[in-house]
Amino acid sequence: MTTTSSTPPPHPQRPRRTPRRRATVAALALVSAATLVNASWSAAHGATTHPAGRAPAGLSIRSHGNLLDIPVDGGVAQLRTDSLAITAQGRDERTLTLSAPAAQPLGAPGPVTVEGGTASWKLPEHGLSVTAAAVRGRLQVTVHSERDGATLSWPVTGTDPSATQMQLPRGEGLGIPVADPFWNSTRTGVAGASYGLGTDLSMPLWGYTLAGAGLSYLVPQPIGTSLGLGSQDGRLRGTAVHTFSQRAGTRDYTVTFALTAPSPVAPAQDYRHWLGDQGQLATLSSKIAANPEVGKLLGAFHAYAWGSARTAQGVRQMQALGLSRLWLGYDADDQPMDAQAVAAAKRAGYLVGPYDSFANGQDPATADAPTSAWPAPVYPGYCIHRQDGSVLAGFHDRGCYLSSQAFAQHDEFLAQRTRQMTANGSNSYFLDVDAAGELYDDFSPDHPMNQQQDEANRIARMRRLSGPDKLVLGSEAAHSWAGPVIAFSHGSLTPPVDGLWPLEKDKEVWGGYAPATAPGVFFKPVTLPDDLTKAMFDPAYRIPLLETALHDAQVNLDRWELSYTKFPALETTRALQAILQNTPLNLVLNGPTLNTDGRQLAALQQYFAPLHEAAGTQPMTDFRYLSADHQVQRTSFGNGVLEVTANFGTSTYGPGALPGGCVDAKLKGDGQPRRLCPGTMPQAPLE
Repeated sequence: MTTTSSTPPPHPQRPRRTPRRRATVAALALVSAATLVNASWSAAHGATTHPAGRAPAGLSIRSHGNLLDIPVDGGVAQLRTDSLAITAQGRDERTLTLSAPAAQPLGAPGPVTVEGGTASWKLPEHGLSVTAAAVRGRLQVTVHSERDGATLSWPVTGTDPSATQMQLPRGEGLGIPVADPFWNSTRTGVAGASYGLGTDLSMPLWGYTLAGAGLSYLVPQPIGTSLGLGSQDGRLRGTAVHTFSQRAGTRDYTVTFALTAPSPVAPAQDYRHWLGDQGQLATLSSKIAANPEVGKLLGAFHAYAWGSARTAQGVRQMQALGLSRLWLGYDADDQPMDAQAVAAAKRAGYLVGPYDSFANGQDPATADAPTSAWPAPVYPGYCIHRQDGSVLAGFHDRGCYLSSQAFAQHDEFLAQRTRQMTANGSNSYFLDVDAAGELYDDFSPDHPMNQQQDEANRIARMRRLSGPDKLVLGSEAAHSWAGPVIAFSHGSLTPPVDGLWPLEKDKEVWGGYAPATAPGVFFKPVTLPDDLTKAMFDPAYRIPLLETALHDAQVNLDRWELSYTKFPALETTRALQAILQNTPLNLVLNGPTLNTDGRQLAALQQYFAPLHEAAGTQPMTDFRYLSADHQVQRTSFGNGVLEVTANFGTSTYGPGALPGGCVDAKLKGDGQPRRLCPGTMPQAPLE
């Protein structure tokens, strides 16, 4: 069974949290360490279909005792019907462990039936029915439970002794050395964490690199499933836990397993192929064809405007600085951008739009934010109710969270809100919460829903904004299920770690929401503690999983409270990461920052613009490490459209003598690379 993938959305006005041709393993041969880390998936991305056959020609499922042999791309998977333990034998005869036995004993299995390329059997002690098949080269296992509330802790992954790196889609992605003491300690919050596949991870997948091979795990419908990470014998392991529920629609639990190339981005390649197979890969090119305004995202930095930056004069100053393309956003407060400022921005070729949220509701008479003020009957009639009948309190216990099902039954209120917010002529819209965070169950008798319905409702209303309303739509930390209906996402890049949230709550360190024209939470410079810097920004651990899967589908950026200038000591690293991944920087601007930082920001944007204009609609076709310490990295986009080499280290690299702290980008047709060294960018204020 393959169902639509799912992932949830957060809370309003809080800091933003946080063509298939598989790079088939023709033979899982042992390779050198250099080959392992540099393995490229150079198969063309243009083909999005796999052969309809389930396995190599002439091979079929074989049952013997409690073992099933299932041919898959790259070898043969062996699945134990009693414990769901899975191994695979590659064509080099090496045995790989895909999953240890389920964490709980499953009892004696019933007889196996093999029909039409699918094996099925029961585990009667736990009321489970299981099917297994090879589907488009992957092993696909579906477990069905008749028992409400039952859980299954499986697959149990990372137990193969040759595992060297775990791939985890927190933010853009982390490549975690499984035996690294830092990641096995409590300092990052990863070991011991439980991540909702549909809430805390940007895509419902994870993976491992082994000696000469890779493993990819995908849960197409992640609602009800979490991934628990633990350190055992100093090595990081991951165990998925699924809860079966009739009301939640999670009685069926499907996991796919793929043997891949030993590339750090192989799980994302596998997911991209799966999306293509399911018709769920909506490209930016298709979105531009439907709404040409989306094309203005190409080459644009993004910025939230404050104070005089919200005025027509402020827009003209941005133009004078040389900022050729921008997405400009603003808070829906008592001083939004007026029609004159919006018109000036549109004349400049910019996108411009408000911040809004449909998630939180408060009494208009006492609401602390315009986006939370909703008239009756929305507040309190649309409040989500818990199973005990109580109202689900809103963000920071203010008001309530609003039911997307209630809005779906009476959508005139959302249409009215959108007309009000765009009456100034805005051509874009940032809708917080909807594409990320928690999905909700609503037990109100007037508008009941489960999380799958909540997700469907959110997709439908975002589709209205980006479709009939022709707004260039973005959302918060958008999970992959929202990709077809949005054009950009703020908050999808930097991997959030536990220590970030307490730091953001410390107003003395992070800053508060005053003054109105330069709130400290956005403008106050911060020096991050060493552990946070290492876990969030160290290029040795950052891998572009999200860009590998979705670079040509949506534009991804950091969150607004993690703006480019928030961490001065990290500006060079973050600029190099942005160029390497072909992703824009997110800024916060007001009059003073335009004067002090404007020339530098404009120079960065002018360097970025032609690269993104050429490659923003192209897939990321390769990522590799060029140095053993991972400080020199290379990406490629499209069929030779763009190649980028970034040196995050301090030593000069390669025949091109690329200095540390610099990046070379070469577009098709360029004779020589275009070099950027952010540390040497102009800093002087505008005269």
